[in-house]
Amino acid sequence: MFAVFQSGGKQHRVSEGDVVKLEKLTAEPGEEVVFDEVLMVSNDGDVNVGAPFVEGSQVKGEVLRTDRGRKIRVIKFKRRKDFMRRQGHRQWFTEVKITAISGA
Repeated sequence: MFAVFQSGGKQHRVSEGDVVKLEKLTAEPGEEVVFDEVLMVSNDGDVNVGAPFVEGSQVKGEVLRTDRGRKIRVIKFKRRKDFMRRQGHRQWFTEVKITAISGA
């Protein structure tokens, strides 16, 4: 059984027991989070696709941690113009373990 849900403007395909990195959530580690924006649920070949969401389906998960990802380096450079600008960025994420998928 797997589901596709939407969180933070992105879509994630998950099964029970998966650990996914999502955009930062406000939940604390150890709390349960519920995702209601489920786009698709598949259960042994029986596929339910929503328009846009599947009615009565949920994906539940437990927050493991909130942290920052790897540093991404941004370099802007124009040759022969004496212009070079460096910048770094670390994006916040929340790690969630999927505990249950309930679908209609």
